[in-house]
Amino acid sequence: MRTWGPSVALAAALILPLSAPAAPAVAGVRHAAAPGRRLPGGAPPCPNVPAPATRPPQAPPAADPAARSVGGAALDTSGLVVPPVASAPPPVTATSWLVADLDTGAVLGGCGPHEYGVPASVQKLLLTATMLPRLDPNREVTVTAGDVAIEPGSSAVGLAEGGHYRIETIWLGLLLKSGNEAANTLARLGGGPDGLAGGVRAMNAEAQHLGARQTHAVTPSGLDGPGQFTSAYDLALIARACFHEPAFRRYTATRTAQVPAQPALHEKSFQIQNDNMLLDHYPGAIGGKTGFTDLARHTYVGAAERGGRRLVVTLLGAEIPTQRGWQQGAALLDWGFGLPRDAAVGRLVEPGELDRPASPTAAASALAGHADLGAGAAASGTRRGVGVPVAVGALLVAGGAVLLARRRRHAAAVAMSTGSVLREPELPEDG
Repeated sequence: MRTWGPSVALAAALILPLSAPAAPAVAGVRHAAAPGRRLPGGAPPCPNVPAPATRPPQAPPAADPAARSVGGAALDTSGLVVPPVASAPPPVTATSWLVADLDTGAVLGGCGPHEYGVPASVQKLLLTATMLPRLDPNREVTVTAGDVAIEPGSSAVGLAEGGHYRIETIWLGLLLKSGNEAANTLARLGGGPDGLAGGVRAMNAEAQHLGARQTHAVTPSGLDGPGQFTSAYDLALIARACFHEPAFRRYTATRTAQVPAQPALHEKSFQIQNDNMLLDHYPGAIGGKTGFTDLARHTYVGAAERGGRRLVVTLLGAEIPTQRGWQQGAALLDWGFGLPRDAAVGRLVEPGELDRPASPTAAASALAGHADLGAGAAASGTRRGVGVPVAVGALLVAGGAVLLARRRRHAAAVAMSTGSVLREPELPEDG
């Protein structure tokens, strides 16, 4: 295993509570329809990883109540939210996570689903959702010096400056090996006259269109940059958009691929392998994306199909003392598949839904996560299984302790100086 430098966790003010409440371990558990009920034996609260010694490059934006309620009022929590019928989810080290149904959009449960986090390479899914419809996979392009100007030691597929590659090959390099030079190339090609900068702007516009209102991209690759954030909920929206594309489903499930030789550059052909170990070790796995930076820690998106049901899991800020990111994702997928099909605590909004003019009743329903919003989703005609009613309970956001903890986190985040940008090489899940 390669040594990547000292382990650095994300600052507590970014995505962790400042202090744990003096209450039983189940105090962070919330239920959509039974807010006072505790699971038998207790359920794990959001994990509280010890505060790191470094600061994030920039404090997250002030919490937006409307953004935190997207998909349902019950999702506006820094703690655990699960259906009343659910068993306790498996304990994981991720600071936030979410499990959702890719087809119906039902959110089955989560831990701080709208808490800000740092994406690392799962950001490449937003790049994919943005650029996949724009770029012809059969087009041959030339890799430039700017494309390969990445941090030494960071993730690379091995594209050569001046090399000629089909765009499909570059997609495979992005999604199998998390190539940062592949990300630069695709962002440049899809960014129009402004190149890579235009590509990043397009990514942020796509995030807004998808309803990912807590996501802001600074780099196309996910390498850390000031002001770059996302959430577990937003990642689920982005992943759902990716899995809607047949090309993405094919790329993300590819185990190995061949990067062609470049005779003029004396570069030989070589094989690349998929870093997502879920594909090899989880029955029904259909793809996903790994990520790591010293700032973000381990991030992960994974999806699987079982009994005609497709679920996606997203997690941020994970440590791997005993389980890698994909293993934590697998445990949460098992938990999700064990829930009844109608169990839900919220839903994934549809692309463009938050941008459409709506009546006050419809707008309130969008934030409450009511099942009647399936009608608006069906109108878009862009999702398999859209319009299936999702049983969602509404939960009033109350409790002085929760509000106080949130204000304290926000105050601490604002008080932090921006500091220098921390950019570290990425560590594949199997690295």
